[in-house]
Amino acid sequence: MAIQLYQPALNVNKGQVDKTDFAKVYTVPENVQNILQNACYDCHSNNTKNTWYSNIQPMAWMMKRHIDNGKEKLNFSEFGSISSRRQISKLKGIANQIKDDEMPLASYKIMHSYAKLSKEQKSLIMDWMNKKADSLSIEN
Repeated sequence: MAIQLYQPALNVNKGQVDKTDFAKVYTVPENVQNILQNACYDCHSNNTKNTWYSNIQPMAWMMKRHIDNGKEKLNFSEFGSISSRRQISKLKGIANQIKDDEMPLASYKIMHSYAKLSKEQKSLIMDWMNKKADSLSIEN
């Protein structure tokens, strides 16, 4: 019971969208953005949709560590603050991890069935990410 007293801060920015957010930096098609919001943003943004277990230990600690690790590798809320070269690399990395079924993580999909991507959704994300990376490469 004592472990319930220590609550890590929740990953929420009260619904505000940062000006460096991926969707603010790029014109992202609505269907692509919806997939990213449902399958990626919980761990890779500054705004997580918290669940019933978000305040129950040890789940909250595990979630905090998982989100911290996810944001360290890719943070959609701060995407516009990284260099164009890193953005291109991240876009290609997203496409590759989706193609290789590395993301979303299997452990995440167990608790969040809406994050399971269909073949069509994967194709949509990979195509858009690769095209955006190619267009940025040409510009730079």
